[in-house]
Amino acid sequence: MDISGLLVKLLQGGFGSLASYLAAHVLLCLLPAFFIAGGMSALIPRESIMRFLGRKAPKYVSYPASALAGSLLAVCSCTIVPLFAGIYKKGAGIGPAITFLFFAPAANILALAYTGVAIGADLAFARLFLSLTFGIGIGMIMALIFSKDDIARESIADDTFSQRGEMHSKRIIFLLVMVALLISGTLKLDFLTNAYTQMTLPIKGMDILQQTLNTLIPFDVTKGEEGVSAQGLFLILLLFLIALFAWRGFEKIHDGATFWTWGAFGILIFTLLVASTKMEPRAMGLAILFTGRTFAVALWLLIIVIMAKRTLSIEERTDWIWESWRFVKQIFPLLIVGVFAVGVIRQLIKPDWIEFLAGKNTILGNLAGVVFGIFMYFPTLVEVPIAKMFLSLGMHRGPLLAYLMADPELSLQSILITAAIIGKKKAWVYVGWVALFSTLAGLIYGAWIDGVSIWLIVLYLVAMLTILVGALWLVNRRMNKTLAY
Repeated sequence: MDISGLLVKLLQGGFGSLASYLAAHVLLCLLPAFFIAGGMSALIPRESIMRFLGRKAPKYVSYPASALAGSLLAVCSCTIVPLFAGIYKKGAGIGPAITFLFFAPAANILALAYTGVAIGADLAFARLFLSLTFGIGIGMIMALIFSKDDIARESIADDTFSQRGEMHSKRIIFLLVMVALLISGTLKLDFLTNAYTQMTLPIKGMDILQQTLNTLIPFDVTKGEEGVSAQGLFLILLLFLIALFAWRGFEKIHDGATFWTWGAFGILIFTLLVASTKMEPRAMGLAILFTGRTFAVALWLLIIVIMAKRTLSIEERTDWIWESWRFVKQIFPLLIVGVFAVGVIRQLIKPDWIEFLAGKNTILGNLAGVVFGIFMYFPTLVEVPIAKMFLSLGMHRGPLLAYLMADPELSLQSILITAAIIGKKKAWVYVGWVALFSTLAGLIYGAWIDGVSIWLIVLYLVAMLTILVGALWLVNRRMNKTLAY
């Protein structure tokens, strides 16, 4: 392949990755997450977060609470980052916040169930146990390393919005309804994905449009690539329309709502409803299938609109919109860059490298699994069938677990976004620990698969953790002495 042909392939990979992501995963996953994060930032009193997730909260409360909250959200790393940003900005300690960021995509209930069915219950249990252990461990390590920053951040009063006062039940319900919208839009359950009624719009040429899109943006389903459908193209156009109206209507929301503000919400609601349907281009026209997801999304959107009008004051609505928009501006551009870069890099990674690098349970093999997880990022749950494909290509089950722990955590775009939220230094330290523990998890599970005694593995694990805890204790002791002076 000449240079021009390679360049075309790379650009197709980048734009294809970006287009499929925008069409399939931004609307029902990321946009609700932005508004939930904005709601947490604007509506939750800082004291409420500090009580359960703050630096001084009991560790036996804060870390299990973070893991439990994450286990209920079947979302990928890009969707969890806005939620992480919301609780971190509102005063959560770096440790519990990091545990939440790690555990939610790595070991949520749906991912574990899918892993067990597709690959094996042993791998699902290993993923749960090691993700929980290492997720809490990484959180505690980050809390120790950056305790000075946590103390300094805690001392800075958050004067914006709902810093003081109690958390009213109506606000909690409002946030939970938005979480229900997010879950309804992401869960892949039969009662949500099945179509219950349909209609056909007499639009000619939709089948030809779909064939053209498949030619312009080629994809391979076996590699986890999704392509762009005619419905996806329509959703991308609506997404750009939302961006235009939101820029004009949300940027100066504190000056009052305008035509652009209401237009942005109107288009947003319409777009979410369109995204919740299934559209099939046919020779006779465009078939629109109304699924259980369509009715669920419509119900939650109606409740959100009613509650926003009746339970939130004008100031609270304004703050909620502004905080959500601020998260979008901070995170979304980095997401676009990261997704495009992943699509380009994915074209350079050959499947036969997998067996060569990760065919045995070695340190190199497990590191290869982690690297594949970073540069071959897939949306939530898609990593499971891809892992099954890796297994068929010769990947050892140890590196396979390392991949399954790294892929939801360390996508290139999520690293960029996390760095924008907590700073480059904290982000890369976090990346280093996740890579280390994912590699270690693969080695441990792989050793058990290869027949090493479980008791010997436990002994090695306890010895390693003892050394790590001792080292961290010494670091913490020295830091406390420094702070005392």
